[in-house]
Amino acid sequence: MSSSPGPNGSPKPAVLFIGNFLSQSGASRGVCEDLVERLRGAGWEVRAASAKHAKAPRMLEMASAVWRGRRREGVVHVDVFSGEAFLWAAAIVGMLRSLGKPHVLTLRGGSLPEFAARWPGAVRRVLSGAHAVTVPSEFLRREMERYRPDLFLLPNPLSIAAYPFRKRDRARPRLVWLRAFHDTYNPSLGPRVLALVSQTHPDAELTMIGPDRGDGSLTRARSEARELGVEDRVRFVDQVPKAAVGENLSRADVFLNTTNVDNAPVSVLEALACGLCVVSTDVGGIPDYVRDGEEALLVPPDDAEAMAAAVERVLSEPGLAERLSAGGRARAEKADWSVVLPQWEGLLASAGARREVPSPC
Repeated sequence: MSSSPGPNGSPKPAVLFIGNFLSQSGASRGVCEDLVERLRGAGWEVRAASAKHAKAPRMLEMASAVWRGRRREGVVHVDVFSGEAFLWAAAIVGMLRSLGKPHVLTLRGGSLPEFAARWPGAVRRVLSGAHAVTVPSEFLRREMERYRPDLFLLPNPLSIAAYPFRKRDRARPRLVWLRAFHDTYNPSLGPRVLALVSQTHPDAELTMIGPDRGDGSLTRARSEARELGVEDRVRFVDQVPKAAVGENLSRADVFLNTTNVDNAPVSVLEALACGLCVVSTDVGGIPDYVRDGEEALLVPPDDAEAMAAAVERVLSEPGLAERLSAGGRARAEKADWSVVLPQWEGLLASAGARREVPSPC
């Protein structure tokens, strides 16, 4: 169940990752997919489940992977979200405990604290038996430490070299939005902001990039742009390959993050890495993620006037664009894979060295 030495000479256990590996089905690429790829590149033996798009087959494949690997993998990593996804994570964790399998959990999603407040006992039970529980943001650590106090902060990483940096000494009214088209991310706010910015900058443009989640959000965003008379200056682009994200972002100068719920969005980190001036709602973990006025400008959710005013500041206030651009890049560099991957390697090696006794239940 182990291979070549890991950090500090500790063995590298074989690892099974349980999560959603759905980018080949058109979904956004998850952090877990990048982590698996990086670990394999570093010489780790890694399996992952599941890439099946339909929920039931995906969950069955996850459970099957745990059972098949009960003697093969030295450690299992499980992503834990809220809602229905939490129930499946709880079932997987129950299997792991009955098998005496060391496991590491990562808490994800800005809605998890609200879910945990409704079901505190269930959340504590799931977290209690893990070798370690990681969180990608200070927000989740603060909100979730009441259910387990020793949470380990490991930020969502990126490869800084993949994102071309251009310091925006002055920003042009070129706006970009990058997320999935889903109500959670409030994409219709983008055209509303553009319409207001256009009153003082008639050449303003907005590019909206992301896959359609099928809940009508894309249609509503298109309708909003048409009704506000900015349809000809909003460009809708389907999901782009991960390798092309930096290139697409770099064509703009201002990044809009319009979400109603958020935690530690990789899309914001990617924009910071490119040197864009980020204007974001101040929901969830965002105020912990970036410093207002230094790395981004933060505004209340679903407030087109406030977001447009922040964009106007970026475009007109002397020195602001340059400060945000440089500060954002410095923030992104702290999350480079060269910094984060060794921490993951040490954590997984430590978990793999742990021996557990199967739970009597």
